[in-house]
Amino acid sequence: MKRSTSVLAVGAALALAAGLASPAAAGGSHGGPGRPGTPTTITDGLLTPLKLAVDRDGTSFVSQNFAGLLTRVSRTGAKTNVFSSGGDEVGSVSRRGRTTYLTTTGSDPQNPSAVLWSLRDGQTTPRKMGDLFAHEQRRNPDRRTTYGFRTLKDPACLAQFPAGNPATYTGIVESHPYATLPARGGVFVADAAANAILWVDEHGGRVSTVAALPAAKPVKATPEILAAQGLPACAAGYPYWFEAVPTDIEEGPNGKFYVTSLPGGPEDASLGARGALFELKPWKGHLKPVADGFVGAVDVAAGPQGQLAVAELFGGAQGQGQVTLLTPRKHRHGWGYSRSALPLTAPAAVEWVPGWRGASTLYATTDAFGPQGPAPTGKIVKVPFSGHRSHR
Repeated sequence: MKRSTSVLAVGAALALAAGLASPAAAGGSHGGPGRPGTPTTITDGLLTPLKLAVDRDGTSFVSQNFAGLLTRVSRTGAKTNVFSSGGDEVGSVSRRGRTTYLTTTGSDPQNPSAVLWSLRDGQTTPRKMGDLFAHEQRRNPDRRTTYGFRTLKDPACLAQFPAGNPATYTGIVESHPYATLPARGGVFVADAAANAILWVDEHGGRVSTVAALPAAKPVKATPEILAAQGLPACAAGYPYWFEAVPTDIEEGPNGKFYVTSLPGGPEDASLGARGALFELKPWKGHLKPVADGFVGAVDVAAGPQGQLAVAELFGGAQGQGQVTLLTPRKHRHGWGYSRSALPLTAPAAVEWVPGWRGASTLYATTDAFGPQGPAPTGKIVKVPFSGHRSHR
């Protein structure tokens, strides 16, 4: 039952995958977004558009991860490839000013690599900012975290586990950067294989660990789960701790940072809705869970009044996908989030762009994977939100 990297690395495995928010302290203004309008398609024909950044004028920058491309999309939908990796995966797209930040992950398992780059508008050759795999080799942020059957102590049962899938293990040395967030002085990176949030200094390129995610909530093993994984039946009834896989980091207008997380096993709902949203205090390295019950939480966007949008790749009816909107609301015991759903097919990335008089636009990549797996079916859509009133 070791972690699956299907969403994050192996597209073919994705083809196999077909509650209320926890109370949270909500800062900033407390009005919710207006009602969503009808989604309209900006462009289509994208291959695995897993990350997206949008300028205030509506220009989009989208990764075509498995094609190794960074693509610029105009407001009218015209596509221009502005960077090609030559084979490595391209992802983690974000913008600051006239600079795009992105990562590449090596495609050769015998020669792993993971690098953060910056690319100025008008240029075709990016600047190398930080070697993320080298940091993973040196530090391995989750090296002290134990995954698996932590409470299983029976020697006879432990001896039955295969060598390649032990009863317990600690953090593996591997790096797969999945999201970036530029800030003053550097760039945050959500590394989905290191299970950590990293910081890359803008000038010296030094990589450091901000926080390692704790293991995901355990799942009680059933005989059916164990049989499907080829694991010994004697482990039935014991809890299994999966890895928690960070998939995005976003700064809200209230100065808070948010991180989405997948469970390291099946990302669909076969073991329950186990995706989570954390609030991060980056300079203290503190992560606090604020919402859970997501299915395939792969991205988060912050709206102009404290609302959040979480892309659930496998959420909604029949696991077809949805964007869950979280709106700060005052409850009897304090502030929390209310939920509503925006049905979108296989959404992989979301970005919220504020407009005039409280209006805003939510951009999303959809149809990130076709029915049979990776295919050039991806789209960028936009959903207008009307203005709203603040609640006091």
